[in-house]
Amino acid sequence: MSKEELRSYRLNSAEEPTDEMLEAIMLAVQKSACQSTLRAKEELDKRFNAAKAEIARRKAAHGMRL
Repeated sequence: MSKEELRSYRLNSAEEPTDEMLEAIMLAVQKSACQSTLRAKEELDKRFNAAKAEIARRKAAHGMRL
């Protein structure tokens, strides 16, 4: 199935998808979910690192040992 066919297909009750269509759709969903998960993990790591840096900065500003 070409990308154009996949993009033009819409799940509805008028037309049953073929096994090939369903597989292509599920692979596209899998790829999208993996990319979304990676972006979320990168954002979470960035926020944790920023929080750790802020804690270290505050401890240093108050003369505390790390």
